[in-house]
Amino acid sequence: MCGIAGIFLSPANQGPGRLAALPAMLESLRHRGPDGEGVWCDQDGGIALGHRRLAIVDLTEQGRQPMAGQGGHLIVTYNGEIYNFVELRAELEAAGCRFRGHSDTEVMLAAFERFGVEAGLRRLAGMFAIGLWDRRSRALHLVRDRMGKKPLYITMVNGALLFASELRAFHTFPGFAPKVDPAAIAALLRYGWIPDHMCIWDGVFKLPPGTMLTVREDDLARGGIGWIRDLVKPWWSLAEAARAGQAAPLRGDDAALTEALDGLLRTAVGQRMVADVPLGAFLSGGIDSTTVVALMQALSDRPVRTFTIGFAEEGYDEAGHAGQVARHLGTDHTAWRITPAEARSVIPALPGIWDEPFADESQIPTFLVSQLARQHVTVALSGDGGDECFGGYRRHLMASRLGAVFGLPRPLRAAGGAVLRLLHPDASGRLLAGLRRSLSGRDLSKLAALVEAGDETALYERLISLTDHPAVLGGDSSPDRFDAVPADLPGRLMYRDMVRYLPGDVLVKVDRASMAVGLEARAPLLDHRVVEFAWRLPAHAKVRGSTTKWLLRQVLRRYVPDALFERPKAGFTVPIGAWLSGPLRQWAEDLMSTSRRANDGTIDHALVEVLWRDHVTGRADRGHELWAVLMLQAWLAAASGRALAGSVTMLPAVPRAA
Repeated sequence: MCGIAGIFLSPANQGPGRLAALPAMLESLRHRGPDGEGVWCDQDGGIALGHRRLAIVDLTEQGRQPMAGQGGHLIVTYNGEIYNFVELRAELEAAGCRFRGHSDTEVMLAAFERFGVEAGLRRLAGMFAIGLWDRRSRALHLVRDRMGKKPLYITMVNGALLFASELRAFHTFPGFAPKVDPAAIAALLRYGWIPDHMCIWDGVFKLPPGTMLTVREDDLARGGIGWIRDLVKPWWSLAEAARAGQAAPLRGDDAALTEALDGLLRTAVGQRMVADVPLGAFLSGGIDSTTVVALMQALSDRPVRTFTIGFAEEGYDEAGHAGQVARHLGTDHTAWRITPAEARSVIPALPGIWDEPFADESQIPTFLVSQLARQHVTVALSGDGGDECFGGYRRHLMASRLGAVFGLPRPLRAAGGAVLRLLHPDASGRLLAGLRRSLSGRDLSKLAALVEAGDETALYERLISLTDHPAVLGGDSSPDRFDAVPADLPGRLMYRDMVRYLPGDVLVKVDRASMAVGLEARAPLLDHRVVEFAWRLPAHAKVRGSTTKWLLRQVLRRYVPDALFERPKAGFTVPIGAWLSGPLRQWAEDLMSTSRRANDGTIDHALVEVLWRDHVTGRADRGHELWAVLMLQAWLAAASGRALAGSVTMLPAVPRAA
C-alpha cells in the first residue's frame, strides 16, 4: 500500500517546469509510503507519474514503482495489493511470461499486457488505485478497485490533469485554488462524512469504485473537469453483481452454505496473509474481526499477532471480550486500555489525518489501534465489510421485521410513527414508560423513521443521518441515485450501505487512520468474491428471526464457542457526548466562539447554540451532531492556514498481553 500522484498536461499547457511539481506532491504523501520514492517522467509527452512506497511484497529494487511492463509501453504507479497475484503469476508463466522479481505489481502489468486493461482488471482480486500510462495509445488510465477501498482524487488546474491518493497533494501544485462545496458541507453535517460522489473542494472528484477513467491529450483540450468526469466508465458494477446474484441464488441447506462460505473466507484470508513484512490483525471481539482472526490462526503455524484498544469508560471497553477470544485462539495478543486523556490527545491531529473533513467519532479508536499495531507489524487484517455483506446493522434487522409494515399506506404509517415517537425517552407521560424500557431512544427514532418514510430513499436517508436539521445555511445534501436491485427491503438497504456508507465512511476511516502511520489494512470480508457470494445468499441466511449475520455466525461457531461472541453488538466508538459535556467542553466552546467571530455563512450558529444548550443541560444527547460541527470547524481552521499535513505523535510502546 502506498501513495500515488501524477500530472498529465495538454499540449497547449506544457509550460516549462510544470511537471517539476510532482516531487512536492509526493512529499505530502510521505506518510502513506515511508520506504521510498519513485518518479517516471516523459517531459516531451507532458506526463509524470509518482509513487511513495510502503514496501510489503518484494522489498528489493525489483518491486519499486513506477514500473514498466516487459513490453515497455505500459508504465504504472499504483496503491494497494493484488491478493491473487501468486495464482495469476502461475497462469501467466504457463503462457510464457517471465518475471524479473516477485512483486504483485509486475504480475498486474503482465496481465494488462496479455489480456488488455479491462480484461486484466477483472482477473485481479485486490484493492487498488492505479495510474497507468500507455505509450502506444498515449492514454492515461486511472482505475479504482471494486469496493472503493483505495482513494483516488482527480482535478484539473490550468490544463493540467492531476491525480493523487489524497487531496493534500493538490495544494502543492501551482495554481490550485479551490473553493469549498456547500453541498459537501451539508452532507458532512447530516451524516458525519462526505459521500463518495462528493468532495469538499469544488472542481475535484473521487473516481467512483469499480470505474476507470481513460484520458488522452485531446480530451484535456476539449473541456474542464466536468468533461473529464463524463469520461468515467465502469469496469465492474455492484448493481450487476447484485442482480446476477439474485437471478442465480445459491442452493443447498444450511450446512452446505456454511461449508461454502467457510472455504471462500479461508481463500480470502489466506491470500491476505501473504507479505514479506510482519503481519497481524485488529481484534475487537466482535463477530467480524473474530472470524477473520480465527481463520488466520487456523491457517497459520504460529500465533497470529492481534491488537485491541480498550477504554476506561463503561460500555465502551471491548478489550476484555477480545482478550477472551485471543486466549481461546492462542494468538500473540497486545491490548492497551487508553485513558480518556490519551484518547482525547489525538483530536488536534484529526483534521490533518483526514484532509477532507470527517466526523465519525470512531475515527479516534481506529487511529489509536492503527498506531498500536504499527509498533509491531506493517500489515493488519480487519473485519470491515461483514455488516454490509451479511446484514449486521440494526437497520437490517428492523427492515426484516417491519418490511411488511412499510408496504402499508403512508397515512397509516405516519400514525404509527407518531405513536413510536411518544415512546422516546424525551417524551412526557408515564403511560408508555414501561414500553420504552425495552428499546433505546436511538432505536425508537430509527423505528419511527422506518414507519414514516415516504419512500426507500427517504427511509435510508433518515436511518443514516445524524440529524433531520443539519446546521448549515444553504447547500444540498441530497443523495446520489441508486440502481434498482431486485431484493427484499433488508437487501436493498444492504446495497445502499455498500455503495454509500461503506466507501463514504467506513473505508475512508480505515484508510486514513492506518495510512497516517504507514500501516496497510486488509479487509478479507470485502473480497469481491465474498461480496458476490453474499448477493447469492437467500435472505434468511443473513437475517433470521432476531439474529443478524446468521451465516457468518455459523462459520464462526466452527472455531469459537458461542459464549465468546453471542452478545449484544457494540460499536467501535468513544463516549463523545460525555466528553463534550465534560473534559472537552472548553475546547468545544472555544472552537465555536472562534467560528462565530469568523462567520462566513457556512454554519447556522443560532441552531448550533440550541443544540449545544440541549446537550450541556442534559435535555438531549447531541454529541454526534455537535461532533460533526466541531470537526468541520476544526478542518476549516486548519484549511485556512493550509496546515492540513498535520503531524502524528506515536504512542509509547505497549507490551504484549500476558
